[in-house]
Parts: sequence; C-alpha cells; structure tokens
Amino acid sequence: QVQLVESGGGLVQPGGSLRLSCAASGSIFSIYAMGWYRQAPGKQRELVARRTNSGGTSYADSVKGRFTISRDNAKNTVYLQMNSLKPEDTAVYYCNLVPTIGSAGYWGQGTQVTVSS
Repeated sequence: QVQLVESGGGLVQPGGSLRLSCAASGSIFSIYAMGWYRQAPGKQRELVARRTNSGGTSYADSVKGRFTISRDNAKNTVYLQMNSLKPEDTAVYYCNLVPTIGSAGYWGQGTQVTVSS
C-alpha cells in the first residue's frame, strides 16, 4: 500500500503564496508521475499540475505562470509552489501518484487552500 501525506494548505490573501508538499511512503516500486489536483465546492476534480518521472510537466491553463511543480525523487516528495493566488484557486488540493502508465494511482487525503481577504 502507498500513503500520500499532504501539507502546506491554509488561508492566504489574494496575491499571496503557498507551498504544498506531498510525501509518498509505503510499497513504492515505481513512480510514473506525481501531481496535484483540486476540487472546489460544486465542481469536478481537475488537474492542476503533474510531473512525470522523465521530468515532463503539464499545467492547467488557469495556473500557468503562477504555479510550479517540482519533485525530490530521493524523498518521493512532490511540491507545488503557488504564487499570485486568486480567490478562484480556493479548493481542496489532492496529491496523486501514478505508479505505471494507465494505472489508477493513489490519492492523498487533501489539503484545503482558501484565498480570501
């Protein structure tokens, strides 16, 4: 079994920054990709950013230029640096780990990010 533990969420004013962390542990035999998704109230869960084992990254259009995903492979940890936060970034942010291409992957418990003045 794989466990994902997220941290770093909280309340921040518009224009502020937060850094989310997700540490993976357990029976990790391979990692194809790690990433972040978010779900706002009444909306579907959506991809925010993802980084593959080869270093390829993808971002939602709404966060390009403001958010940066990075990974520490030695620690099996993925980070999401969020700058210039907007109220519409408010959501529960979930960490995702995909062991191999096509697999369902694992999810963290989620961390709340609230952007409000």
